[in-house]
Amino acid sequence: MAARGHVQDPNDRRLRPIYDYLDNGNNKMAIQQADKLLKKHKDLHCLFLACRSPSPQVLKAIGLQRTGKQDEAFSLAQEVATLEPTDDNSLQALTILYREMHHPELVTKLYEAAVKKVPLSEEYHSHLFMAYARVGEYKKMQQAGMALYKIVPKNPYYFWSVMSLVMQAISAQDEKLAQTMFLPLAERMVEKMVKEEKIEAEAEVQLYFMILERLGKCVEALDVVRGPLGEKLTSELRSRENKCMMMYRRLQLWPECNALSYKLLLKNPDDWQFYLSYFDSLFHLMDKSWCQPEEGEHCVEGPVQTTVAEAVKFVVDRMEEQDKKESRPLRGPYLACLELIHRLRERGCPDEKELGDPLELMVQFFGKFGDKPCCITDLKIYLHLLPPEQRSQFKNRLGELVPLGEAGEDGFEFPGDTKTLQRHLCVCQLSRALGLQHALDTEGKLRLITELKAHYHHGLQFGKSCLKTELQFSDMYCLMAAHVYIDLWTETGDENMLWQCLGVLEEGLSFSPSNAQFKLLLLLLFCRLGAFQPVVDLYSSLDAKHVQHDTIGYLLTRYAGSLGQFAAASQSCNFSLRFFHSNQKDTSEYIIQAYKYGAFEKIPEFIAFRTRLNQSLHFAQVRTERMLLDLYTEADVTLSLEESVKAMGVCPEEDDIPWDNMRDNRDLTVLVSWDPKDRELTEEHRRLSLEEESVWLKVRSLTLRLLASLALLGHAPSPRNSDKTNENGISAKSSTLQTLLSQLDQTLETAAQITEKQTQYPFLGPPSSRLASALSSGSCHCQTSALQLSLTLRELETTGLDDSSELQTQICNAFKSSVAQLQEMLSRCKGDVLEMKDGRLTTRPALLETLVFFVETVCVVLWVASYSASVLRPLKSSLQKKKKKKKDSSTPVVLCGFQEWTGSLQGVVTQALDHVKGQEASLTALKLAALTLEEGYSQTQEECGFTRAAMDKVQSSYLGSLQELGDLLRKRADSLKSLKI
Repeated sequence: MAARGHVQDPNDRRLRPIYDYLDNGNNKMAIQQADKLLKKHKDLHCLFLACRSPSPQVLKAIGLQRTGKQDEAFSLAQEVATLEPTDDNSLQALTILYREMHHPELVTKLYEAAVKKVPLSEEYHSHLFMAYARVGEYKKMQQAGMALYKIVPKNPYYFWSVMSLVMQAISAQDEKLAQTMFLPLAERMVEKMVKEEKIEAEAEVQLYFMILERLGKCVEALDVVRGPLGEKLTSELRSRENKCMMMYRRLQLWPECNALSYKLLLKNPDDWQFYLSYFDSLFHLMDKSWCQPEEGEHCVEGPVQTTVAEAVKFVVDRMEEQDKKESRPLRGPYLACLELIHRLRERGCPDEKELGDPLELMVQFFGKFGDKPCCITDLKIYLHLLPPEQRSQFKNRLGELVPLGEAGEDGFEFPGDTKTLQRHLCVCQLSRALGLQHALDTEGKLRLITELKAHYHHGLQFGKSCLKTELQFSDMYCLMAAHVYIDLWTETGDENMLWQCLGVLEEGLSFSPSNAQFKLLLLLLFCRLGAFQPVVDLYSSLDAKHVQHDTIGYLLTRYAGSLGQFAAASQSCNFSLRFFHSNQKDTSEYIIQAYKYGAFEKIPEFIAFRTRLNQSLHFAQVRTERMLLDLYTEADVTLSLEESVKAMGVCPEEDDIPWDNMRDNRDLTVLVSWDPKDRELTEEHRRLSLEEESVWLKVRSLTLRLLASLALLGHAPSPRNSDKTNENGISAKSSTLQTLLSQLDQTLETAAQITEKQTQYPFLGPPSSRLASALSSGSCHCQTSALQLSLTLRELETTGLDDSSELQTQICNAFKSSVAQLQEMLSRCKGDVLEMKDGRLTTRPALLETLVFFVETVCVVLWVASYSASVLRPLKSSLQKKKKKKKDSSTPVVLCGFQEWTGSLQGVVTQALDHVKGQEASLTALKLAALTLEEGYSQTQEECGFTRAAMDKVQSSYLGSLQELGDLLRKRADSLKSLKI
């Protein structure tokens, strides 16, 4: 709120209670208090403005806005805004209101008026600049910045204007305009300050460098960094060197790049980025056969190394230096040796032998760093250097470096401290990464699981004093055991493996409630089982922050609408949408802060970040699914289809999804994996997953727009006069529906081609889309046929009943066809989603997803039936009037067909309800407590308890899904009863 402070003004004393109520969230009392003040005098708000206090009307408007009364709040605010207030309190109060109402563009008008009235106010000019920044008015920002600089000649204001020119260049659609006008002008403005020696801050030098870089003037940019101005670059470690390296690479000055890398590595032999630059430049120089000059320096940065022998000596020297150190050695030189071997092998260079045997080097590395969690990630990327025949030997060599205690009763040796535990864990992780675990047979994997669980339970003693927010030292044993269980499940199809995997993870979570990997894997497994109920709480407990809703939100929302938990699905979509909707406002604030503190380099990054989120595949998916979900659960239940569509603001003619610029921001490697390279996620997997998800989004988006078209079509005026029909745009609406149906047909053809590929993704990779199950269920075909029927009905409405016998027969056939398709879909839903056979519990989550598609299709067919009734009702009424005159008793085929159709639909829905009730009864009767978990899987009684708890969650989730599906079907059955003509 506006600052108040200690003020003796009586108006401020009157306003204080309103402020307090607003600050405490008591908006209703704030509105009442404001009304009391306003009743005292009709023009009291003018008096407050004259006394430079915020009007009670503005404060009342804020209260109204926060209680959901948008229109009243807006009209009150506009009343005050027309008076063009110039006091800071009123302007701030209105700014708060407009920002809460998502109308930042109105703030600019406020301060434009204030600046006109108080033209020499630094504060108002500054606020105007920031108001323009919020809405991205870069040209006006440039003008406002210069106007501010003329009033108060401070460097920051001048460079605000310069940065606004750069932003005009970045946002310009015409790249030529950016390169020939905006950026050169920005360059001249900075050069003027350089010549006048007015450059004061590092941010100004950074901006100059950015301008030159974007203009492609790398030589000039390099001169700036190397020159006196470069001395101001001090906020980041090695800022000058990093910028020089960037320019050397862009200019392909490989000698300078090599020499600078060499020089910096002598100072800091652990800086990995400079090792990469050193190797890159070395091989470029070798490829170009670069020769050193006979006289003078090699280059401005110092000596250049141009042979493999020099590189080998340099790396070996760095390693020897580390070996001599008494303190903990650095990892960089040892990894650089492996990196150089990798690069030399790629080039077929025999000199790699001079660096040593990769196996010995990796054993040496493990000996020095094996007790660090980073050891596995460091070595994993170089495991390909080991030939297959050396892999078991490598594992055994590492095992010799792990001092375990004597074997206990179970035959396993355990570490005596956390460092030894980490070494042993690293050996297990490397064993999996080498594929040795995958090569085991079923019995071998079961023994491995027993060993991993034993190590996990033993390691818990080291974490007895850990807080709940800390992870247990042995958690990764538990996670690896779960991965081996998953291997067994996928290889053998034995669902007991999956149940025990869930039990292991549930146990792990009981000791490490903050372990995100346990939660993510549990989330994935429950979703694969079709149990969405426990997933929402798991995701909430992850406490995903900010951009994580975009990067990992897909794990939740992929299954949100497909498993029948509609209330939880709605909540899940809100998790993500809340973040995306606040993105625009939040990013504007970051940009403003960047201007205030001179972090000019960050401003394009914030803009790019905002664009990346606006173009997010996940954002488009969640927004579309949320609207469809609302339609399926609410349209024609609480509101009509037309009212629901209008409330959502869906326009059938407009497609607001940026298909050409779609960004896949999903983090597909968020789940930890130690799988070997041949089982890892590939770029091809990523491409196919994006293609699949995009096509599914296209199907859903077109379905949503088709339903919106149907809603608008359903309320068309009577088409007696064809000219009048065209005037009212009814033909246009029919045309839109036809166009969208054609697009949907084409998209479904593409979808069929994609599903024929039957792409299998790694288990821990991207989940498959709903595309294949939608096509196999018959949902897409049935919905398309039903929507096509609405066009035929539109044609009948235009033609009339008298001369349309063929059309009526066509419609009746379509009625029968839709019932047959629904019957076929329902038959695919038959079977138990959870059943016990021979003491084993098995799930069939595909049945649940198919049932959800059936319910969605029923909704679409019923909306078409409702439209049919709206078309046939006036035609029947007109016919009855004619019959009275002609005394004709015959009934048109289409009217009889409609009555039969609604009766048949009622029968299908009743069958579906009976099926759902039967499933609920069988699930309720299923006594999981009586299930005997086989002892052959080495589960303790406590572990069995966790496994049963997971089973209970799945059973409870299935029941919840069936209940929600049944409730929705009952509501649809009730609406079907009212469909009469």
